[in-house]
Amino acid sequence: MNNFFDNFYNYAGLGPAVKQRKPSDESLSFFKSKLPDRLIEYWQSYGLCGWGNGIFWLVDPADYNDILQSWIHGTEFEERERKGFDKYYVIGRSAFGRLFVWGESSGLSLKINPLYGILLPSDNTDNLNTRGADRIIDLFFASMSKTNMEEKDLDDLPLFERALDKLGALEADEMYTFVPALALGGANKLENLQKVKIIEQHNFLSELGEKNVMTDIVMQLRQL
Repeated sequence: MNNFFDNFYNYAGLGPAVKQRKPSDESLSFFKSKLPDRLIEYWQSYGLCGWGNGIFWLVDPADYNDILQSWIHGTEFEERERKGFDKYYVIGRSAFGRLFVWGESSGLSLKINPLYGILLPSDNTDNLNTRGADRIIDLFFASMSKTNMEEKDLDDLPLFERALDKLGALEADEMYTFVPALALGGANKLENLQKVKIIEQHNFLSELGEKNVMTDIVMQLRQL
Protein backbone atom coordinates (compact mmCIF):
# COMPACT_ATOMS: atom_id res chain seq x y z
CA MET A 1 0.00 0.00 0.00
CA ASN A 2 1.64 3.26 -1.10
CA ASN A 3 1.35 6.51 0.86
CA PHE A 4 -1.36 7.88 -1.43
CA PHE A 5 -3.61 4.88 -0.98
CA ASP A 6 -2.80 4.69 2.73
CA ASN A 7 -4.24 8.20 3.05
CA PHE A 8 -7.42 7.04 1.31
CA TYR A 9 -7.70 3.77 3.22
CA ASN A 10 -6.69 4.82 6.74
CA TYR A 11 -6.53 8.60 7.19
CA ALA A 12 -9.73 9.33 5.24
CA GLY A 13 -11.33 6.23 6.79
CA LEU A 14 -12.55 4.77 3.50
CA GLY A 15 -11.13 1.28 4.07
CA PRO A 16 -11.76 -1.60 4.19
CA ALA A 17 -13.38 -2.62 0.92
CA VAL A 18 -16.94 -4.00 0.93
CA LYS A 19 -18.98 -6.06 -1.56
CA GLN A 20 -15.86 -7.09 -3.45
CA ARG A 21 -16.16 -8.66 -6.90
CA LYS A 22 -13.22 -9.90 -8.91
CA PRO A 23 -12.99 -8.23 -12.34
CA SER A 24 -13.25 -10.62 -15.25
CA ASP A 25 -10.17 -11.60 -17.20
CA GLU A 26 -11.84 -10.02 -20.23
CA SER A 27 -12.22 -6.67 -18.48
CA LEU A 28 -8.64 -6.73 -17.21
CA SER A 29 -7.34 -7.51 -20.66
CA PHE A 30 -9.52 -4.94 -22.44
CA PHE A 31 -8.82 -2.02 -20.09
CA LYS A 32 -5.14 -2.76 -19.49
CA SER A 33 -4.06 -0.41 -22.27
CA LYS A 34 -6.84 2.14 -21.71
CA LEU A 35 -6.77 2.89 -17.99
CA PRO A 36 -3.88 3.67 -15.62
CA ASP A 37 -1.81 0.71 -14.45
CA ARG A 38 -2.34 1.85 -10.86
CA LEU A 39 -6.11 1.56 -11.18
CA ILE A 40 -5.80 -1.92 -12.67
CA GLU A 41 -3.56 -2.84 -9.71
CA TYR A 42 -6.33 -1.79 -7.32
CA TRP A 43 -8.85 -3.85 -9.27
CA GLN A 44 -6.59 -6.86 -8.90
CA SER A 45 -5.81 -6.24 -5.22
CA TYR A 46 -9.26 -5.24 -3.94
CA GLY A 47 -11.69 -6.02 -6.72
CA LEU A 48 -14.57 -3.91 -8.00
CA CYS A 49 -15.96 -2.84 -4.66
CA GLY A 50 -17.35 -0.25 -2.30
CA TRP A 51 -15.39 1.93 0.11
CA GLY A 52 -16.42 3.86 3.20
CA ASN A 53 -19.43 1.55 3.74
CA GLY A 54 -20.44 2.18 0.13
CA ILE A 55 -20.10 5.95 -0.17
CA PHE A 56 -17.67 5.36 -3.07
CA TRP A 57 -17.35 2.46 -5.52
CA LEU A 58 -14.79 1.25 -8.03
CA VAL A 59 -16.70 0.01 -11.08
CA ASP A 60 -16.24 -1.85 -14.33
CA PRO A 61 -16.46 0.86 -17.03
CA ALA A 62 -18.15 -1.57 -19.39
CA ASP A 63 -21.20 -1.65 -17.09
CA TYR A 64 -21.54 2.13 -17.37
CA ASN A 65 -20.74 2.71 -21.04
CA ASP A 66 -24.35 3.08 -22.20
CA ILE A 67 -25.37 5.53 -19.49
CA LEU A 68 -22.18 7.53 -20.02
CA GLN A 69 -23.06 7.84 -23.70
CA SER A 70 -26.53 9.00 -22.71
CA TRP A 71 -25.10 11.72 -20.44
CA ILE A 72 -22.55 13.03 -22.94
CA HIS A 73 -24.93 12.92 -25.92
CA GLY A 74 -25.04 16.33 -27.60
CA THR A 75 -22.06 17.65 -25.64
CA GLU A 76 -18.44 18.43 -26.52
CA PHE A 77 -17.45 15.09 -25.00
CA GLU A 78 -19.48 13.15 -27.53
CA GLU A 79 -17.91 15.27 -30.26
CA ARG A 80 -14.40 14.58 -28.97
CA GLU A 81 -15.09 10.86 -29.02
CA ARG A 82 -16.59 11.04 -32.49
CA LYS A 83 -13.50 12.82 -33.83
CA GLY A 84 -11.14 10.40 -32.10
CA PHE A 85 -9.66 13.04 -29.78
CA ASP A 86 -10.54 11.14 -26.61
CA LYS A 87 -12.38 8.13 -25.21
CA TYR A 88 -14.17 8.22 -21.87
CA TYR A 89 -14.72 5.58 -19.19
CA VAL A 90 -16.55 5.64 -15.86
CA ILE A 91 -14.05 4.41 -13.26
CA GLY A 92 -15.91 5.22 -10.04
CA ARG A 93 -19.19 6.38 -8.62
CA SER A 94 -20.64 7.64 -5.36
CA ALA A 95 -23.51 6.29 -3.27
CA PHE A 96 -25.72 8.95 -4.84
CA GLY A 97 -24.76 7.99 -8.39
CA ARG A 98 -22.14 10.64 -9.08
CA LEU A 99 -19.83 9.37 -11.84
CA PHE A 100 -16.07 9.87 -12.10
CA VAL A 101 -14.91 9.71 -15.70
CA TRP A 102 -11.45 8.99 -17.10
CA GLY A 103 -10.43 10.20 -20.56
CA GLU A 104 -7.67 8.33 -22.36
CA SER A 105 -6.26 11.67 -23.56
CA SER A 106 -7.46 13.95 -20.75
CA GLY A 107 -7.20 11.93 -17.53
CA LEU A 108 -9.78 12.52 -14.82
CA SER A 109 -11.68 15.01 -16.90
CA LEU A 110 -15.37 14.78 -16.03
CA LYS A 111 -17.73 14.32 -13.10
CA ILE A 112 -21.44 13.78 -13.59
CA ASN A 113 -23.99 14.46 -10.85
CA PRO A 114 -27.20 12.79 -12.04
CA LEU A 115 -29.38 14.18 -9.25
CA TYR A 116 -28.91 17.71 -10.62
CA GLY A 117 -28.15 16.88 -14.26
CA ILE A 118 -24.73 18.53 -13.97
CA LEU A 119 -21.60 17.68 -15.99
CA LEU A 120 -18.47 19.17 -14.43
CA PRO A 121 -15.44 19.14 -16.80
CA SER A 122 -11.88 19.34 -15.53
CA ASP A 123 -9.44 18.68 -18.34
CA ASN A 124 -6.26 17.05 -17.01
CA THR A 125 -4.40 16.68 -20.31
CA ASP A 126 -1.39 18.67 -19.13
CA ASN A 127 -1.15 16.70 -15.87
CA LEU A 128 -1.49 13.46 -17.79
CA ASN A 129 1.36 14.43 -20.08
CA THR A 130 3.66 15.72 -17.33
CA ARG A 131 2.86 13.61 -14.28
CA GLY A 132 1.53 10.46 -15.91
CA ALA A 133 -1.65 8.48 -15.43
CA ASP A 134 -0.56 6.62 -12.29
CA ARG A 135 0.23 9.82 -10.40
CA ILE A 136 -3.18 11.29 -11.32
CA ILE A 137 -4.83 8.18 -9.89
CA ASP A 138 -2.60 8.38 -6.79
CA LEU A 139 -3.69 11.97 -6.19
CA PHE A 140 -7.34 11.12 -6.88
CA PHE A 141 -7.36 8.55 -4.08
CA ALA A 142 -5.17 10.61 -1.74
CA SER A 143 -7.48 13.63 -1.98
CA MET A 144 -10.71 11.69 -1.58
CA SER A 145 -12.82 12.03 1.56
CA LYS A 146 -16.28 11.03 2.68
CA THR A 147 -17.20 14.71 2.64
CA ASN A 148 -16.61 15.17 -1.08
CA MET A 149 -18.76 12.11 -1.85
CA GLU A 150 -21.75 13.48 0.07
CA GLU A 151 -25.07 14.94 -0.98
CA LYS A 152 -26.77 17.34 1.41
CA ASP A 153 -30.33 18.09 2.45
CA LEU A 154 -32.17 21.40 2.46
CA ASP A 155 -30.43 22.35 5.71
CA ASP A 156 -27.01 21.67 4.16
CA LEU A 157 -26.53 18.56 6.31
CA PRO A 158 -24.88 15.40 4.93
CA LEU A 159 -27.19 12.54 4.03
CA PHE A 160 -25.12 9.38 3.57
CA GLU A 161 -24.96 8.03 7.13
CA ARG A 162 -28.64 8.79 7.68
CA ALA A 163 -29.56 7.11 4.38
CA LEU A 164 -27.46 4.11 5.40
CA ASP A 165 -29.31 3.86 8.72
CA LYS A 166 -32.73 4.32 7.18
CA LEU A 167 -32.48 2.36 3.93
CA GLY A 168 -29.66 -0.08 4.59
CA ALA A 169 -26.38 -0.69 2.84
CA LEU A 170 -26.14 -0.48 -0.94
CA GLU A 171 -25.38 -3.38 -3.22
CA ALA A 172 -22.92 -2.82 -6.06
CA ASP A 173 -25.78 -2.14 -8.49
CA GLU A 174 -27.72 0.28 -6.26
CA MET A 175 -27.69 3.99 -5.39
CA TYR A 176 -29.61 6.42 -3.20
CA THR A 177 -31.78 8.89 -5.08
CA PHE A 178 -34.53 11.42 -4.43
CA VAL A 179 -38.10 10.45 -5.30
CA PRO A 180 -39.61 12.39 -6.91
CA ALA A 181 -36.49 13.44 -8.81
CA LEU A 182 -35.23 16.97 -8.22
CA ALA A 183 -35.79 17.77 -11.90
CA LEU A 184 -39.47 16.91 -11.40
CA GLY A 185 -39.90 19.22 -8.42
CA GLY A 186 -38.73 16.86 -5.68
CA ALA A 187 -36.80 18.09 -2.65
CA ASN A 188 -33.49 16.93 -1.26
CA LYS A 189 -34.85 15.58 2.02
CA LEU A 190 -33.97 12.38 3.85
CA GLU A 191 -37.58 11.20 3.70
CA ASN A 192 -37.47 11.49 -0.10
CA LEU A 193 -34.46 9.19 -0.49
CA GLN A 194 -34.94 5.70 -1.87
CA LYS A 195 -32.58 2.87 -2.75
CA VAL A 196 -32.84 2.00 -6.46
CA LYS A 197 -30.97 0.19 -9.24
CA ILE A 198 -28.26 2.55 -10.44
CA ILE A 199 -28.28 1.81 -14.18
CA GLU A 200 -32.05 2.15 -14.52
CA GLN A 201 -32.04 5.35 -12.44
CA HIS A 202 -29.28 6.92 -14.52
CA ASN A 203 -31.17 6.11 -17.70
CA PHE A 204 -34.25 7.79 -16.23
CA LEU A 205 -32.43 10.87 -14.91
CA SER A 206 -30.39 11.42 -18.08
CA GLU A 207 -33.59 11.74 -20.11
CA LEU A 208 -35.41 14.19 -17.84
CA GLY A 209 -34.18 17.46 -19.25
CA GLU A 210 -31.36 19.63 -20.50
CA LYS A 211 -27.90 18.72 -19.24
CA ASN A 212 -25.99 21.48 -17.48
CA VAL A 213 -22.36 21.45 -18.65
CA MET A 214 -20.45 23.65 -16.23
CA THR A 215 -17.41 25.78 -17.07
CA ASP A 216 -14.05 24.04 -16.92
CA ILE A 217 -12.30 26.44 -14.52
CA VAL A 218 -8.87 24.88 -15.07
CA MET A 219 -9.13 25.27 -18.83
CA GLN A 220 -10.48 28.79 -18.48
CA LEU A 221 -7.56 29.88 -16.28
CA ARG A 222 -5.12 28.26 -18.71
CA GLN A 223 -6.48 30.42 -21.51
CA LEU A 224 -6.07 33.72 -19.63
